[in-house]
Amino acid sequence: MKLIHETHAQLKELSAKIDGRQSAVAMILAAGHGKRIKSEKSKMLHDIWGVPTVTRVANAAREGLGTDNLILVVGIKALEVAQALGKAEGRVFEYQSEQLGTGDAVRIGLQALPNPSYAGAVYVFPGDMGLLNRDAVHDFRNDFEKNPCDMIVLTAHYQGDPAENYYGRILRVPAQDVEGRPSGNDHGKVIEIHEHRDILAMSPDKPYRVEYNRRVYSFTKSELLNLPEFNTGVYAFMAQPLIRYIQTLQTNNAQGELYVTDLISIFNKNGLTVRASRAKDPSTVLGFNNKSVLKEMQKIARDKAYERLKDLIMITDKDDFFIADEVIAQIIEMDKSRAPLDIEIGKGVYIGPTVQLNKGVIIKSRARLEGNVVLGENVKIHENVSLSTYPHQTLRLGRNSEILQGDIVKGNITIGENCRIESSVNMTGADEFPTRIGNNVLIKGTSYIFGTIIEDDVWVEHSVLKCKFVERTVRKDGSVQPVKWVLPLPEGLDSLHALEKK
Repeated sequence: MKLIHETHAQLKELSAKIDGRQSAVAMILAAGHGKRIKSEKSKMLHDIWGVPTVTRVANAAREGLGTDNLILVVGIKALEVAQALGKAEGRVFEYQSEQLGTGDAVRIGLQALPNPSYAGAVYVFPGDMGLLNRDAVHDFRNDFEKNPCDMIVLTAHYQGDPAENYYGRILRVPAQDVEGRPSGNDHGKVIEIHEHRDILAMSPDKPYRVEYNRRVYSFTKSELLNLPEFNTGVYAFMAQPLIRYIQTLQTNNAQGELYVTDLISIFNKNGLTVRASRAKDPSTVLGFNNKSVLKEMQKIARDKAYERLKDLIMITDKDDFFIADEVIAQIIEMDKSRAPLDIEIGKGVYIGPTVQLNKGVIIKSRARLEGNVVLGENVKIHENVSLSTYPHQTLRLGRNSEILQGDIVKGNITIGENCRIESSVNMTGADEFPTRIGNNVLIKGTSYIFGTIIEDDVWVEHSVLKCKFVERTVRKDGSVQPVKWVLPLPEGLDSLHALEKK
């Protein structure tokens, strides 16, 4: 009880308030851990294209609905999920201490509404739908608003083997009832959603019978399993009927849980209108329960990234690269204003969200760029180079500069134009001791540079420079004095002893 109380208290600190003046609220169900994912990490925090899946869902909901109102229902590893999202205007975290089903999660989430008479719409999303995007959410909202109803469910058609479809099936009114009479105007209307687990629990010899509009319809177990239209887990409700009928859910199912899907039949029985909206792109509504599906979603995200970039820049291997969404957007904008770009990205390259590219940049295989890295025109980054900063730092490389294979360059650093940093060099810049490299500088050999200022045109070789100022010194013949074999005095010699032969 103490732990639950502490969790509630910390979630309250991370929460803001829902704005009751806005006409929409998004609710994200992020309480589950996902036993089949076989990971200590919360299922909601597994990345899809570099971003936690729950963050992707939250961003898609906010942008697609045009609202800051966001209710996150969290449970297992609740604080980790909440802290990953952070505090924001209109964002509230509600705690589901026991995982008693989606219906229970929605009921708990409704506690965050500004008042019991809230008259807007409530949109419900699963937290593991990491390919969801703004356009898919926007289309769903348009369908809900243009075709007035009390509830609408987002569906899609399963593309693979029906035996691997673990989603709930959409039951629509068939052409005839059990007595062979035509269903008339009811044909194709949504009766209910039947959960995959409940279908598996059925007897093959006993059809499932269900009543709709005072008519009875029948489905065999095989028919249900082979229905291609599935429930995505995304719904929209008018708030008032949702608040009223969420209290009537029952646990009469194979799992003994409260299913939000049961609201379809409850709404139908009470004369309310239920509609369905089919997703244009089935991949945007995929969720995952295991590593293989997560891997497939990663592939889909990578394929979509490649499709956006394939005719703008050169990507060596379309199956092995990472360019963050923010950088993809940057490249697209650069192409509009500064094309041609002549950017080349090698196999296995990783480019983080705050990296700034430029025309003519070449990044070779397995290089990794993270943090606030700003590249000038025609910069060349060779194989296995690592460029990185802390969030508050910036690393700048001037135009026509080159970082050779395997170098590590990190921190508060500025490298000027036409510089060449050869292999076996390690450079670091700290906040109190930034590293500043002038123009036309060559650094080679096994060298380490920390917190040092090097003026233009200097050649540094096989040196360790820590918090030094390297002056451009011109010799009598007009050449610039190179700096070679500068090493600090050794320390700890008294700890070293020769080994004797046994």
